[in-house]
Amino acid sequence: MAGPRVPDAGDGADDGTVTLPCGESVHRGEFDLGMREYECACGERHAVVMDMHPPSRFVPEDVVEVLRASVTPSDDDAFEEFGTPHLMGSVMEEFPEEVVVVDASKDGTVGYALLWVAAFDARTLHEHVVELVVELMEHAVSHTRDDGAQGEFETQMLDFDVEGFVDAYRSEREWERER
Repeated sequence: MAGPRVPDAGDGADDGTVTLPCGESVHRGEFDLGMREYECACGERHAVVMDMHPPSRFVPEDVVEVLRASVTPSDDDAFEEFGTPHLMGSVMEEFPEEVVVVDASKDGTVGYALLWVAAFDARTLHEHVVELVVELMEHAVSHTRDDGAQGEFETQMLDFDVEGFVDAYRSEREWERER
């Protein structure tokens, strides 16, 4: 199964500024490694994801392992295994005007190579990622020759509550307050 496209990183002017989805500009040094949200001058909180953030930020590690075993990045993909860049690529495909990506790989002062900043907050991003992972899993199950597996997955998804899952997962991970 082919994996989702990882978009070319593109924002981040030569002066180190990042133009956020809301139109505000900030220096890429404003984003630190532990940050999950950015409190913007526009009054909104923007979700922040960096390339070193594990996909288990959004889904349990056993789901990540299944995704890594099932999704093979293309030969020209910069990333050898399924990970956060692929998840964020999926989000960008779904919400192209609401997420900016910054390639900071040549800026050794910031501590990250790729940065994504969304127009929406971290919780909303979490919900979008979970929905996209479920769609990816549904697509994978639809290609199986086991009708029982397809039916079981569909039945389980009828009872799956994305908001409830995100609430429980964030509580389990103790993300009461985004930074």
